[in-house]
Amino acid sequence: MSDETLKHTPLYAAHLEAGARMVPFAGYAMPVQYKDGVLKEHLWTREHAGLFDVSHMGQARLRGVSPLSAFEEVTPGDFIGLKPGKQRYSVLLNKKGGIIDDLMAGRPDDDGLFVVVNGACKENDFKVIDAELAGQVRIDRLEDRALMALQGPKAAQVLAIHAPDAAKLAFMETAALQAFGVDAIISRSGYTGEDGYEISVPGEAALRIWNTLLADERVRPIGLGARDSLRLEAGLPLYGHDLDETVSPIEAGLGFAVSKKRRDARDFPGASRIAAELGGEVTRKTVGLKVEGAPAREGAEIADAEGHVVGVITSGGFSPTLGYPIALGFVPPALAAAGTELKVIVRGRAQAAQVVATPFVPHRYVRKV
Repeated sequence: MSDETLKHTPLYAAHLEAGARMVPFAGYAMPVQYKDGVLKEHLWTREHAGLFDVSHMGQARLRGVSPLSAFEEVTPGDFIGLKPGKQRYSVLLNKKGGIIDDLMAGRPDDDGLFVVVNGACKENDFKVIDAELAGQVRIDRLEDRALMALQGPKAAQVLAIHAPDAAKLAFMETAALQAFGVDAIISRSGYTGEDGYEISVPGEAALRIWNTLLADERVRPIGLGARDSLRLEAGLPLYGHDLDETVSPIEAGLGFAVSKKRRDARDFPGASRIAAELGGEVTRKTVGLKVEGAPAREGAEIADAEGHVVGVITSGGFSPTLGYPIALGFVPPALAAAGTELKVIVRGRAQAAQVVATPFVPHRYVRKV
């Protein structure tokens, strides 16, 4: 895709002005890093507050007579029981129990269900939801809104200056409120493992709000490179890498996204497969790996102690926080226990690797305020 055909978020000019290196991502020109580079941006977010442009993601309101119950027809979560002010991480499933996309869905107010999906998947996601729930819900896409993520241990202090009520939110809570002089939808969530917020605002106000936040010395702009290394340290999957339409929530370690009520009812797409996997009939599991030597990247083979190939790396890289390479990948269940010694094949050479618990770096979500 050429520069001429790439889409721009409302913050495109701000990225250029800040010296960002722009790359194609999900059909958009997005900042992969700024002048300080990925390592410094990663560590700044861990220690202070990083500001991310995630306006490429798909935002929508699902409206209708019963949007919560309707949404359960395409996801395995308990949305009928979702209370106002709460949101859930969930997955959009195909008929075979594979993941079409992972998403966030919440009730910031009484206006249906507010959904945020991945940018690269949004066209197909909304097409699937529309086809499966036709006549039950109306999808009102919020193309005129921008989305930012403010992440890090100083995020709450910074945002409280502009949105005092946001400080009252706990992890995975959401609210529609006035902030920065506009109608905002704010959730205490994110994809870095740090405390922080995702902030949806009108697109025409995005640049002003972006600059207002960056005027605070505790905040710096952060690109996609550090976003990826942060989410990897947090053990969080990335769609198109760790997740795709062949992968089930159980294989991916996302069993929490399948609520107990729905497990018992078996009333979601691919329920028979997922029930069987929950019963032990799973052939692969996602594991975290501590890697010795060079980083093992996506596509690298995983071998057992005898050198037999048993799996594949889905995400991998150097951990700035830990100081050594880490990775996520699929292995047979018999090799998934923490402490299992494995090997990864990097540029034709076998390197030692050990299965470790995830997250690699502990989450710092604020669950109670």
